[in-house]
Amino acid sequence: MDLSRLLRTSGTVAAAAVLLIAASAAGSAAPAAVPRHDRDATRGYLAEVATPHSLRPYYAQQLHWHSCQGATGFECATLRAPLDYAAPRGGEVKLALSRQKATGSRARRLGSLLVNPGGPGGSAIDYLQRYAGKNYPASIRSRYDLVAMDPRGVARSEPVSCLTDAEMDDYAQVEQTPHNDAEVRELVTALKKFAAGCAAHSGRILGHVSTVEAARDMDVLRAVLGDDKLHYVGASYGTFLGATYAELFPSRTGRLVLDGALDPSLGAERANRDQAAGFQTAFASFAKDCARRDDCPLGTSGTGAMGSRLKSFLTSLDAHPLPTARSRPLTESLATTGVIAAMYDQDAWPTLRRALSLARGGDGSVLLALSDAYYERDAQGSYSNLMAANAAVNCLDSPTAFHGPDDVRQAVPRFTKVSPVLGENLAWGGLSCAYWPTHPTGRPHRITARGAAPILVVGTLRDPATPYPWARALARQLSSGRLLTYDGDGHTAYTRGSTCVDSAVNTYLLGSSAPPADQRCS
Repeated sequence: MDLSRLLRTSGTVAAAAVLLIAASAAGSAAPAAVPRHDRDATRGYLAEVATPHSLRPYYAQQLHWHSCQGATGFECATLRAPLDYAAPRGGEVKLALSRQKATGSRARRLGSLLVNPGGPGGSAIDYLQRYAGKNYPASIRSRYDLVAMDPRGVARSEPVSCLTDAEMDDYAQVEQTPHNDAEVRELVTALKKFAAGCAAHSGRILGHVSTVEAARDMDVLRAVLGDDKLHYVGASYGTFLGATYAELFPSRTGRLVLDGALDPSLGAERANRDQAAGFQTAFASFAKDCARRDDCPLGTSGTGAMGSRLKSFLTSLDAHPLPTARSRPLTESLATTGVIAAMYDQDAWPTLRRALSLARGGDGSVLLALSDAYYERDAQGSYSNLMAANAAVNCLDSPTAFHGPDDVRQAVPRFTKVSPVLGENLAWGGLSCAYWPTHPTGRPHRITARGAAPILVVGTLRDPATPYPWARALARQLSSGRLLTYDGDGHTAYTRGSTCVDSAVNTYLLGSSAPPADQRCS
């Protein structure tokens, strides 16, 4: 998810985004598959999907828009889609929609602009109603209807459910960097319980939440909205969703902005390891900034020493959790998640400094608040289904990074080499899909989307969650990719403070010409 905007919309610290790897969540997002007859080696992994006669009732349906409860200025509706596109008469899913109609004249309207904040598991409707509908530039809101659809299995769209709130509290506290065999067994037991809960509570939809199916839902929505082309802004995992749409439907692809891009050609272990390196880069930026501050709790002795100090503090919590004002202790796992959360956005760095300073004094409350924001746990102890949906999509989209604890132990040195602070945690996070009840339907592959209109890929040089090399790789894979590079910190770039980035994206969305290749902003 784009945590930076999540933190903005939740009011915890700063701003939005994408949850590809979590301390207790599934491994990296990766491509999903479609039925064999849609694969065509002459075009790449997927060939353009035609609309069979059996799907025409879905493409011809009428939406019934009404005012959204509790969200003034937004309309809501429900879209029907087949549960299984290979057997469209075998049941349906109901997908929640919301839109904010263009504020300008109908004559200047450019169509619908679909938005997705990433995850997988982030609510597009929450993102629209709490962030994009207010913070997207007026020039964009005046000419596009902003439209959001919670993907299948997410939030309001038949959400995947796995554990109760109390069980999620226990799950989030399980040690993610086990130091002995007993802690390894505890972690494996927790992962198996999580997976079994998903199967028990969401077995009907669990095998049908792949990215390919979500992209096909987007095409149904495009048609029902009356748009010849799909225009789209996707962040983080949302870039993979958008690229998958372009691969499936290149001739129906309009203006696509893919911000904080994934590289769909990477396997899960490599993607996890790249993320570890990305978080290390982000930590180095935080440490450099922290060392210039009088209130830096990690000292001023350089990134290596500061990282060792942080790692020692986190490890100490395994035996001695800190008390908090939230009646739950701050464990090593929760504290690590809190640190990871703050890496998504440099606006959260002051909060992290304060959190670590308080923790040094024996109060873990602010670090726990950061962790809760990451997990989308509210003050009443209720969780969104972010973690459940994240695991369900990731484990269906790609084979597991590791098959058991022995695989992780062998991989840990490779992870700690690129990230001494967080590498071990992210290595063990790759075990999440090992016990998943459904088999993966996708595999890593290059996406070319040959025949698609120009696609704008945005990459941030020090992005922790979607490292910059991923954006560069996706732009090169796409036959019509154009790369916009932002020399900055944090996860994603559009509407996060760079006038240069915002101007380039807005010009692309509002214009008819292709964006320039290899544009750079600072």
